[in-house]
Amino acid sequence: MSGTNRSEIKPGIKVAIVLKKDQRSGKLTEGIVQDILTNSATHPHGIKVRLTSGEVGRVKEILLP
Repeated sequence: MSGTNRSEIKPGIKVAIVLKKDQRSGKLTEGIVQDILTNSATHPHGIKVRLTSGEVGRVKEILLP
């Protein structure tokens, strides 16, 4: 699943995000969602979230447990 729909993302799920500094390379960082930062229902580049580690980025993939 891609991370462009806010309804698919809930706090506590595991996701792969791209950090701002990694946007050029596309390097993904995995973690657990703490907060959802995007207010709109969808976003073409992915919903912005904060992970439990404190890192902020846009969701590229929702990982199944």
